[in-house]
Amino acid sequence: MEYKKSVMFPEEVDSCECKSSWKFKQKSENKTDVEKKRTSSAEAPVKLPPPCNTLKRKLSSDDEGRMLEGPCKLQKRVRVNNGDQDSVYVDPSDLDCSLCMRLLYEPVTTPCGHTYCLKCLERCLDHNSKCPLCKEDLCEYLAVRKFCKTGLMEDLIAKYFPEELKERKMVYEEEIAELSNLNTNVPIFVCTMAYPTVPCPLHIFEPCYRLMIRRCMETGTKQFGMCIGDSVKGFADYGCMLEIRNVEFFADGRSVVDSIGKRRFKVIRHSQRDGYNTADIEYVEDDKVSPGRTLRRDLLVLHDSVYDQAYTWFSTLKPALKGRILSHFGSMPAKETDLQVNPNGPAWCWWILAVLPLESRAQLPFLAMTSLKDRLTSIRRLDVLTSQ
Repeated sequence: MEYKKSVMFPEEVDSCECKSSWKFKQKSENKTDVEKKRTSSAEAPVKLPPPCNTLKRKLSSDDEGRMLEGPCKLQKRVRVNNGDQDSVYVDPSDLDCSLCMRLLYEPVTTPCGHTYCLKCLERCLDHNSKCPLCKEDLCEYLAVRKFCKTGLMEDLIAKYFPEELKERKMVYEEEIAELSNLNTNVPIFVCTMAYPTVPCPLHIFEPCYRLMIRRCMETGTKQFGMCIGDSVKGFADYGCMLEIRNVEFFADGRSVVDSIGKRRFKVIRHSQRDGYNTADIEYVEDDKVSPGRTLRRDLLVLHDSVYDQAYTWFSTLKPALKGRILSHFGSMPAKETDLQVNPNGPAWCWWILAVLPLESRAQLPFLAMTSLKDRLTSIRRLDVLTSQ
């Protein structure tokens, strides 16, 4: 059955009636519900959810309950009972040191109420005597030098975060083992000449060397290398290991170190660590003399001759100069019956080299010598001794 429908076009409609008369003459009620929904969904604006705030904020008690119900990306959290009050949740990151950003290890609390790792606080106070966070003056706290550990914090970490504490302790022990190696990354003090068996007192005031000396004491090695400076490499290729006999600390963090020379070494690789120089080294020892009687007798004669020459030079010094030498280096060692009992040779050779008025560059070759005969011959040829 055919039917006609009449349509009114825009030009046939009066402008004032365009909104009401622009429609089909056929009843529009015949449209289905589905067509209405499609039309309304196409014309209606899409409503987007409000943008999410990505800034971190402190969770309220209600938020905590909702967070625990669903999946969460937060780290491990434990519930800590607070007596009769409501329980609170503690995250391991809440117990991180604000200096190293790791779990507190050997925590200490300053008078201003801030808690740090013991080693972190000591290292920070090497540079500045103020609290790293609030900048309160800690001069009196530093002068006492008794950093008592915070027992409550240690117990809290041990009780609620035993796995994290075990891992943190393992990292610390690995660092100590690395610092205890006396062949690789050995700490080097770039200052003056040092010799085996000869005392070498030092005044420590630079932050990097404060850290170095403290680490030598903490590891138990109590040893570090001493080298003179070099304009190209930073420090010379030969040096001497020093052993710390005593350390006296002052209120401002400075210290006086009483050390003595031990072994000579050759630098294999120059490097740095935490502001001070380090090196991979190999130790140097004198070559053993062949068992021939003639060679031993000739070496003994040379040894006695050079010793007498050195002793005569020292005896002719002015009393004031001699007194300063004796107070600094001690008395001249006596002759040794066995010249090869010490891998560095007779002790008096190093003592006389330390007190002779020679430049460091002139003294350095003696550390590299592995022949006792060559060392004695070179000492005998020194102008200071031959001029007497």
